[in-house]
Amino acid sequence: MSSNRVIWSKKLPDVYAKLGEVDEIVAGHLDALLLELVKLRASVLNGCSFCVDLHTRAALKAGETQQRLFLVSAWYEAGEIFTPAERAALALTDEMTRLGEHGVSDEVYAAVAEHFDEQRTAALMAAIAMMNLYNRLAVAGHLHPRPRS
Repeated sequence: MSSNRVIWSKKLPDVYAKLGEVDEIVAGHLDALLLELVKLRASVLNGCSFCVDLHTRAALKAGETQQRLFLVSAWYEAGEIFTPAERAALALTDEMTRLGEHGVSDEVYAAVAEHFDEQRTAALMAAIAMMNLYNRLAVAGHLHPRPRS
């Protein structure tokens, strides 16, 4: 793999800054731990090691447990480890990330609507979409986490 890929955020810093502003707006409507779980789940699905590393560290710093972080990859089999609202958000993350030809099912959307008002639902959808954008840019640019000891 070539290491000479463009790092988009360095070549378009104004775009990166504007996206950061959007992230801040979205984050103002969602619980920090829920937001990190959603970002981590999308990153796992998209195979973005840079973002998995980044959001695992951010979640730990925000107070998330290691157990829950380890189980994000298999949240649907984790039973009561995740709340019903978190499970609804993670299901929406799965369906929005793997959009495909069928989009987001009525069942998944209804579960989200059961736990989140319209503004928080909109913020959740925006957060998932933004994370998918960041994942695609990081994977295309071959961004990788730095080894830490």
